[in-house]
Amino acid sequence: MTAPSRRRRILILAICCMSLLIVGLDNTIVNVALPAIERDLHAPVSGMQWTVDAYILVLAGLLLLSGSTADRIGRRRTFQLGLVIFAVGSLLCGLAPSLGWLIAFRVLQAIGGSMLNPVAMSIITNTFTDPRERARAIGLWGGVVGVSMALGPVVGGALVDTSDWRAIFWINVPVAIAAIVLTALFVPESRAPHPRRVDPVGQVLVILALGSLTYGIIEAPGLGLGSPLIIASFAVAAAAIAGFVAYEPRRREPLIDLRFFRSAPFSGASAIALCVFAAFGGFLFLNTLYLQDVRGLSPLSAGLCTLPIAAMTVIFAPLSGKLVGDRGPRTPLVVAGAGICAGGLMLTPLTAHTPLPWLLAGYAVFGLGFAMANAPITNTAVSGMPRAQAGVAAAIASTGRQVGQSFGVAIAGSVLASGMAGSPGAGFAHASRAGWWIVAGYGALVLVLGLLTTGRWAKATAERTASCLVADGARPQAVS
Repeated sequence: MTAPSRRRRILILAICCMSLLIVGLDNTIVNVALPAIERDLHAPVSGMQWTVDAYILVLAGLLLLSGSTADRIGRRRTFQLGLVIFAVGSLLCGLAPSLGWLIAFRVLQAIGGSMLNPVAMSIITNTFTDPRERARAIGLWGGVVGVSMALGPVVGGALVDTSDWRAIFWINVPVAIAAIVLTALFVPESRAPHPRRVDPVGQVLVILALGSLTYGIIEAPGLGLGSPLIIASFAVAAAAIAGFVAYEPRRREPLIDLRFFRSAPFSGASAIALCVFAAFGGFLFLNTLYLQDVRGLSPLSAGLCTLPIAAMTVIFAPLSGKLVGDRGPRTPLVVAGAGICAGGLMLTPLTAHTPLPWLLAGYAVFGLGFAMANAPITNTAVSGMPRAQAGVAAAIASTGRQVGQSFGVAIAGSVLASGMAGSPGAGFAHASRAGWWIVAGYGALVLVLGLLTTGRWAKATAERTASCLVADGARPQAVS
């Protein structure tokens, strides 16, 4: 098969970015609508957490399966199926008559969404074969991740204010339909020469671990840490993780080849993705409730307040991609960790009367850190991985993002609920203070991990891991 022309490659990249745009928007657009959903569907704090986390958890749990499935049955076919399911789920979310139905339809949305991002990354990796051109394409991709998620609160606020919270779901439908048509016309079909076999046991263990751990975190404030149900959920999570670590190395073609984690850069990219998006998920959850419930802002005004994050992402995400291509991931990661940490610290003393300029400055600093993180995460995760399993490689990085955001929402919401229950008269601003300290802690971890996993020692571990994989025949052609 002849390589597509430069114009065709750019068009394929744009189509893939369309899918990323709607999935990224949907990750964050819901946050600004939470108070409206709370009032309309009578949702408690845990109900709002599940509205966000049901989507993110299913997305995270199925990304790896979707990536390997696409490598087997065809990337374009899987991509189109994901777009169809995502569009149907979005339409049904907008028609949901109750909180339970909304959460169920969010699960359907996530099943479709899981077939989009890792598959699109696999299409990009196999379309752009020149290493420098691929690095720029992945840098742009990473920038779109940040831009789409940062614009979510602004777009959501405008839709909720001018229409209804249901419109935040309906907006996905026409974009998905356009992407389906364009994919059929311009994206070539591709498969991996040797796709991995389905690993049902590993897949079930991943879903059990993520689901039970998140359930325990979200429901613990209401039921109590000593509740048998909470203890059982954490025990199931621990058993599932232990079972996964013990079972996967025994398979010839596991869901996740754990040997990749011997590479410090790859492991660092996964851990950094988790920390960055835990910070982002916690930030959005706390900030939305603070702006609307404490400061009394409308959804649109609350969304507009987050414009500094979107602006910093638009400006610095492309710069981050360029820096990664020219100098490597260390500088963007250090800036990312410092920005997220400083932004979280600036928001720890929030009250109902915090000056707006200080608030916006904190958002801008946080936005700088978030903008600089995405490109090095994506590029480092894919670099050195087998091109034939690019879908699985991209899915691991995407899973880190989704798991991080899910845990960020769960932890922030639980800390908030515990704070309000422990000091009923203290109010939201005081109860959320611990949550902002946790956000700052995520940033500090990103800074430390960025330094540790980009030095000489880390590169040496990557080379040893690559040599091991080559010797075993698992890496016949790697992504440069």
